[in-house]
Amino acid sequence: MDREIHTPLTEDVTKGLRVGDYVYITGTIYTARDAAHKRMDEALKEGKTLPFDMRDAVIYYMGPSPAREGRPIGSAGPTTASRMDKYTPQLLDLGLKGMIGKGKRTQDVKDAMVRNHGVYFAAVGGAGALLSQCIRSAQVVAYEDLGTEAIRKLEVERLPVIVVADSYGGDLYETAVQQYRKEWFSEN
Repeated sequence: MDREIHTPLTEDVTKGLRVGDYVYITGTIYTARDAAHKRMDEALKEGKTLPFDMRDAVIYYMGPSPAREGRPIGSAGPTTASRMDKYTPQLLDLGLKGMIGKGKRTQDVKDAMVRNHGVYFAAVGGAGALLSQCIRSAQVVAYEDLGTEAIRKLEVERLPVIVVADSYGGDLYETAVQQYRKEWFSEN
């Protein structure tokens, strides 16, 4: 099913999303990769506030290339989500509702998604130039010294993603493999 959603990403919205749904996201999302997640984890351990409010937020695991003239951002393809998995359950417990990346998630992350009604979206790897066309503005909001791994606030319009793990424990990476095996082995 195709869905149009707007941020902030509320629990009412996440509860309506299922594995396999094609989704177009419009609104504010944030970028953060490995180094930014590590800094946020350190900030929390030191009792400091995070650079943005996690409640109902969406984090895109992405480090952009430099912007071309007249564009807000360069290529904006997803990075492998599993590199953030050791930090993600805590962020979900703080209210994070959505993540965008590529690749599988650990069971701890999936359990935290169920507990907190979160959702994990996949963006198409290798399509960063096309995905960047959905980004209307980009502004560094924290950790500028990290360069491409700085946290950015993005305004996106109809960013195409697919739900690969939902708030009910569904995991497209698992069900797609099962379906493929069923179809492949029943025909051969």
